[in-house]
Amino acid sequence: MSHFGATILGCEGLSLTSQERAFFKIARPFGFILFARNIESADQISALCQDLRDCVGFDAPILIDQEGGRVQRLRPPLSRAWPAPLDFVQAAGENAERAMYLRYLLTALDLRAVGVDANCAPLVDVACDTTHPFLKNRCYGDDPVHVARLGRAVADGMRDGGVLSVLKHIPGHGRAQADSHLDLPRVSVSSQDLVRDFAPFKALNDLPMGMTAHLVYEALDDAPATTSSKVMSMIRQEIGFDGLIMTDDISMQALSGPLAVRSEASIAAGCDVVLHCNGTLSEMQQVVDASGEMTDIAQKRAIAVLQARSEPVSVDISALDAELKALVIGLGHG
Repeated sequence: MSHFGATILGCEGLSLTSQERAFFKIARPFGFILFARNIESADQISALCQDLRDCVGFDAPILIDQEGGRVQRLRPPLSRAWPAPLDFVQAAGENAERAMYLRYLLTALDLRAVGVDANCAPLVDVACDTTHPFLKNRCYGDDPVHVARLGRAVADGMRDGGVLSVLKHIPGHGRAQADSHLDLPRVSVSSQDLVRDFAPFKALNDLPMGMTAHLVYEALDDAPATTSSKVMSMIRQEIGFDGLIMTDDISMQALSGPLAVRSEASIAAGCDVVLHCNGTLSEMQQVVDASGEMTDIAQKRAIAVLQARSEPVSVDISALDAELKALVIGLGHG
């Protein structure tokens, strides 16, 4: 098998243009990611997913951000509307693990129904008092052991729904006091203190894919984690994550310099794949040219991702909905 392109890319609209089709056939990205601009109806999403896969000539993973709360690209009637994860976990109390499993099983079934088979979750960043509001209620809590258990429940639910997990934001974004979409957060605590942040990622180091954090850990390196070979080495060796690592969106303003330079630096640091989200063709061309084809080890990880996919389990959806409503009384979904 020829190597995949070392990218995951977006597209501009509800269907592919002829220019996008031609570009994707040549670029052969490993996968694609959808956003609200790509979503109108179930039939339209299914057709777009099939068209994307036809372009690259294999059953490419199609990703989405479907955390719940502010971050859910599919909304009713295409999917249930979920509260923010932290609100949901707090409402579920001692039932949180089972409730999160059911929530993300149902989420996965909604995604698979339209052809999407990878979700950018679980998010196991450990919250703290200073976590920036862009992230705070997307977290599952402030205790790393509890966060890890909930992250496992999320991953298990999605697996049983036939959807791959993307563990984020590795190795931990919870201490960020800035929004990395707009600025570069810097974390100044000691390496010893960072053990708390890294712990849930170590507990979930068997998941198939991970997404980097765009922030600086001053105790480890002065470069952002995404472009830091020191941080990438720590993720592989100390956290023990051997899945496919993608960057967070390479066009976020936490990173500086041209997209080609960012992409080259990410691959050189040890990322397997560069993620580019906004669907702008001229930008994607720069990222593809700079990222090149996957390395041999990245290709092995990519093949392992494809082999990790499974069909959804057979379930009674109405029974799952009823159980979940009983577990999380007073915080509806629908």
